[in-house]
Amino acid sequence: MAKFNLKLRRDKLPVTAEGAPGFAREPRAELFLLGVSNMVGEDTFYEGAADRDSRFRELVAAVAVADPDWFARFVRWLRTGAMLRSASIVAALEGARAQVAAGIPGSRAVVDSALQRADEPGEALAYWLGRHGRTMPKPVKRGIADAVTRLYHERSLLKYDADGSPVRFGDVIDLTHPTARDARQGDLFRHALDRRHKRDNPLPGSLTMLAARAELMALPVERRVEITDPAVLGAAGMTWESLAGWRQTAMDAAAWEAIIPTMGYLALLRNLRNFDRAGVSDTVAEAVAARLADPGEVARSRVLPMRYLSAYNAAPSLRWAYPLERALQQALAHVPALDGRTLVLIDTSGSMNSAFSKDGTLRCWDAATVFGLALAARARDATVVSFSNASTVFPAVAGESVLAAVRRFKEGGYFHGAGTRTEKAVRDHYDGHDRVVILTDEQAHWHGAADVTAAVPARVPVYTWNLAGHRVGHTPAAGDRHTFGGLSDAAFAMIPLIEAGSRDQWPF
Repeated sequence: MAKFNLKLRRDKLPVTAEGAPGFAREPRAELFLLGVSNMVGEDTFYEGAADRDSRFRELVAAVAVADPDWFARFVRWLRTGAMLRSASIVAALEGARAQVAAGIPGSRAVVDSALQRADEPGEALAYWLGRHGRTMPKPVKRGIADAVTRLYHERSLLKYDADGSPVRFGDVIDLTHPTARDARQGDLFRHALDRRHKRDNPLPGSLTMLAARAELMALPVERRVEITDPAVLGAAGMTWESLAGWRQTAMDAAAWEAIIPTMGYLALLRNLRNFDRAGVSDTVAEAVAARLADPGEVARSRVLPMRYLSAYNAAPSLRWAYPLERALQQALAHVPALDGRTLVLIDTSGSMNSAFSKDGTLRCWDAATVFGLALAARARDATVVSFSNASTVFPAVAGESVLAAVRRFKEGGYFHGAGTRTEKAVRDHYDGHDRVVILTDEQAHWHGAADVTAAVPARVPVYTWNLAGHRVGHTPAAGDRHTFGGLSDAAFAMIPLIEAGSRDQWPF
């Protein structure tokens, strides 16, 4: 009977997915953590995609009505700070729907703020049509139209208005009726409608980039490999993807060297392996490396730190290692330099090895390791521990870069891959530290303490960095127990603010 009595007692209160005592969050905190970790439509280790997306929509609707000002700031930050596209679009649209129903103004600007790339008005419209049909509230329609006016130009039309897209630029213009900012954009809107409806009207003379692309498309396929002038390709709005398709043959060194000068920062980062395979020259590679490591380029790109680890893992040549290390250090510029003694606990249980990106190149523990080791590198005196069922101290190496430390962590056997005995790890390794940072999905296994941080005095702050956004947390949201989330370094910057007495725990 004791077994069944125990189960009944535990079911009365929230528990983690592994059965440990859990703690419910207030709706804004739950939405924040789910938002910064929600890849929309993807399963996590403990939660299916349908349940997760439904929970997200319900939270969005509740918070958008209960606290519209907070919600507006959250959506903008989710897209421009956390750099999450799908989650911010869904949040903006579902929040607008709830606010319109409640008679709350302001959702037009929220929808506009969530759309920052020219394919996103179409993404937003596709989501709305698929979930709610063709009836669209005015704030949603006008918010999308505002983004169209801001984002649609010749280059974006060439890049994103593909024949196979379910919602084309012309569809968005048809359904939202944006106001053109000038005569040239008006010509572009009319041409987008002509393209969508297959009307054989002449190309307006103001659209010179489209005319240049048409000239290139008219060239016989066998002559296309001869076009390697960056100025010609740039005038036609060629991206590396469109160049590869247009040539209808493999991208050789000449092709890459012709398009590299016009490639964006993230495109360069994603193609380092391709540059090596094609054999681009050392001179061109040095120029690419200089751009990757340039502090201004890193800041403008807003590339998440995890992307550098992904590129580092994929690129086979050592010529990229040092610039990627420098770039990652620049991307982690907001990680605070903590005084005193800091205990950093990195969860390497089995659930942390689940995919963090669609292509599987990034795992949950990748994020935990990058940020845990970055925080330790910046702290005056840090103890880094990898924990699962067992726990192991990861020794520091003076002067080691974060990427090198991540590689040593991975190759040295510090990923344990078993259960999540968080409470035991805290109890075993807390030794008078001034703060504790736990990087985890919070799904601790059953333990006998009040919560996983029971061994840490109440006056000592404990910061949980949540990487999955599950409903139930492993510590109460009270006193000096704080929970953050996401893939950027923005939340780490909150640690010194909190310790200085600030109670505003949102990074926006």
